[in-house]
Amino acid sequence: MEHQQSTFIVQVRTLHGTDIPVHVCLDDTVKVLKARLSFAPEEIRLIYEGRQMEDERSLRDYGITPNCTIFQILRVRGGGSLAFPESGVYSVSGIQEECLLTLPGSLTDKASGKAEKSKSELQLDSSPKQSFLCCVREALPEVTPEIIQNFPKDQSYYRVHLPGAGSFQCSVTGLGFEAKSAVSIQYRYASWNSHLSAAAQEEWVVAGPLFCIMVQPGAVGAVGAVYLPHFVCLAGGVDVSLCRIAHFKSGKMSLEKPTKLNAFCAVLENPSFSLLGVLWRKLRSTLYSLPMHSLVLIFQQLSAANTTLHLYLIPDDNSVKQAIEEQEMNWNSKLIPKPPPLNPLFFGCSYQVSSTSHVVITPGPYLPFCYKGPKEQQLFIEIYIRNMAEEIWLLITNERDGTLVWKASLRSGDINLPTSASQTLSGAVFIKKHKMELCHRMGRISPILLHLRDANIINSDEEEEVQSQSMSQNRKKVLLQLVEKKGSEAQEQLYKILWKKDPFLITDLESKSS
Repeated sequence: MEHQQSTFIVQVRTLHGTDIPVHVCLDDTVKVLKARLSFAPEEIRLIYEGRQMEDERSLRDYGITPNCTIFQILRVRGGGSLAFPESGVYSVSGIQEECLLTLPGSLTDKASGKAEKSKSELQLDSSPKQSFLCCVREALPEVTPEIIQNFPKDQSYYRVHLPGAGSFQCSVTGLGFEAKSAVSIQYRYASWNSHLSAAAQEEWVVAGPLFCIMVQPGAVGAVGAVYLPHFVCLAGGVDVSLCRIAHFKSGKMSLEKPTKLNAFCAVLENPSFSLLGVLWRKLRSTLYSLPMHSLVLIFQQLSAANTTLHLYLIPDDNSVKQAIEEQEMNWNSKLIPKPPPLNPLFFGCSYQVSSTSHVVITPGPYLPFCYKGPKEQQLFIEIYIRNMAEEIWLLITNERDGTLVWKASLRSGDINLPTSASQTLSGAVFIKKHKMELCHRMGRISPILLHLRDANIINSDEEEEVQSQSMSQNRKKVLLQLVEKKGSEAQEQLYKILWKKDPFLITDLESKSS
């Protein structure tokens, strides 16, 4: 007589945060588990330990244990199909309860000018209400590009050498390729404003960076697909049938439907290469525009008095982010990393920046959310804090309805840089004076090399010479010797890069020089 397998209970957490106990055995398939939840298999997806569970596989395949928690998410629906990877890392967030927040004079009733006290206010100890499902990035093997500077100014190219068949993603731009065989590809960012006509801008919304892509002659067929980044939040219930990939050839634009649409990229199979980017057709009948993934970037001006911050609110576009970082680096600023908004934002809306402490915000607290290309001047607000408390909170709310879309704690440790550390030594003097300590204490070399290549300080042969050293300390030593030989300007550039990457190390070393 065949032995009957024992059953046990697992918990399935629904979209509303409720745990449903379900009796299962290890040989049950995922499809059977869904049926016991009274859901059709095509209606939901199940996630366990960051992995999407496939209908025909057994619970044993996923290492399910008694009383473990499996998360439920819905299929994202729209006018087209949304493709999720069959494996990879998934991020699942629970639904946050709506709570109350009282801000001292920061959120005001526009009609009366008095602080609101209604239940629509939000509480500091809550997170912004999350009313959508998390979009999940498809995990592709990353390749680090080399940067080619032998082009006209501001026309730097990235180049990758794909070793053979497989899918790859650029670690800098997020651009991805599916290769059929070994191939070399060059690409750079391009400007939408230079190619998208005014009439087209009335009809289409920019939904990602524009790329100029070139494949080595005779090897176009070696690329089976291109993965173009976009920042539209598909989990926000958008009509995916309105997505198009724009081609620009000989000054003319043609549009093509993507072969597949993933959460953060549009896939085009068997592409012909030119200027390529993702657009979305505008819907004039809706009050809000498309929901967009966004970033909040905060920089501290290191040479400014007291604490001066620059806050940017931008779509999740690497080309724009990199342009802002380069500009702020030239202004002697450092990035203060903070998480992005939990909810999608909308082009055309203004968002109010406020604080729980007294700060001066100029030119005003309202920041419009819009797309500006990497070559355009980005919008930001300046936050001046005369006396930095141990902790203050920054908040961003939607001007239309007062909804809290982002909050972050700014601690004294985030900006604990003494004013005496503001460039007390020139770069060349600093590098020479602290050469031995930098050999021991510098962080990862790869990002530093990438910035030096981008600044045209070193070339590919010199980068290879540094990377060929077997020991980390030797790589740092060779890098410092190389930069030292190139003169004071090269050392100044390295100094600025180190300020950006590890300001606390520089502060510590400079304090020993005073």
